[in-house]
Amino acid sequence: MAASSMKDIKTRTKSVEGTMHITKAMELVASSKLRRAKERAQQTLPFMKLLHDTMSGIVKNCGSGVMSTYTAVREHTKSCIVLVAGDRGLAGGFNNNVFKLAESIAAGDNVCYYPIGKKAYEYCYNHGYEIINNNMLRADDTDTEECTHICDVLTKEYTNQRFDKLYVVYSEFVSMLAQEPKALTLLPMTAEIDSDTKGARALTLYEPSPEAVIDAIVPQYVSSMVYAAVCESLASEYGARRMAMEAATNNAAEMIEELNLKYNRARQAAITQEITEIVSGAGEL
Repeated sequence: MAASSMKDIKTRTKSVEGTMHITKAMELVASSKLRRAKERAQQTLPFMKLLHDTMSGIVKNCGSGVMSTYTAVREHTKSCIVLVAGDRGLAGGFNNNVFKLAESIAAGDNVCYYPIGKKAYEYCYNHGYEIINNNMLRADDTDTEECTHICDVLTKEYTNQRFDKLYVVYSEFVSMLAQEPKALTLLPMTAEIDSDTKGARALTLYEPSPEAVIDAIVPQYVSSMVYAAVCESLASEYGARRMAMEAATNNAAEMIEELNLKYNRARQAAITQEITEIVSGAGEL
């Protein structure tokens, strides 16, 4: 009986050790990819903020008289969400947090999606949501050229009035331990800039016209913001996976320690039983 128990414990220990080796390897891979993704995200963040402030300043300085397709507020009938998530699971609540934020934005609204990332595409497909892009786009493969193509599709559909609002929902990389889901409104363009810069920018002249400047820059603005969101999302995904795999490795180590303790106790009980049987047999002689 004790031998059978010891064998089961040994088998269980080997299984947990194999799992721990896998989680440890995945943790190291995520750490390696995280360094590169973090550097790329940090490089794009200042440009993202400056571009957003610059575009907001142009819209604010031009005033409400600008007759651009990208600044006009239409009667709202439909929204489009660029949903950026991961390509793989095993990252804790990383993907689910982004999906929950997208659901809160889409609550009670007519929405179509442009998913970026395998998990985002599967989420939209499994829920039966309207998807603009027919092919699955992996987040790892999304570069500046691909974001330019995405922007061309989105701005064309927006101009054709397929939807009236454009959002991008992604996970912002705060630190190695924290990733926060975030949503940005890309279209229509609105003035969101500090009042301290109003005086410095009020003298700016736009040639040939403010409308022409906005129509030329907005597609590049949308492309850059989507690319920055993808970079932030990738860094967040690797950070979340690293933390999840580190926690799994630690849990496996604790389980192995407990199993070893149970094994030693079972072994000690078996030895004690054998000694007792030997002593009992010797007493009967």
